[in-house]
Amino acid sequence: MAICEISGKGKMYGHNVSFSQRKTRKVFKPNIQKKTMIVDGRKQKVNVSTSALRTMKKKGLIK
Repeated sequence: MAICEISGKGKMYGHNVSFSQRKTRKVFKPNIQKKTMIVDGRKQKVNVSTSALRTMKKKGLIK
């Protein structure tokens, strides 16, 4: 399932709204990428959202 293991960001629900204002259910999924990171001195594959990756790069946690 699409959940970020760092930020906890998951799917959200809403509506598709057409020009005639008909509303149908829609799922907004986060952009999840599988990245290999060093956790506790070991390489580990982690599901991370791209916004969390950008924040970690900004803070200097990833090079």
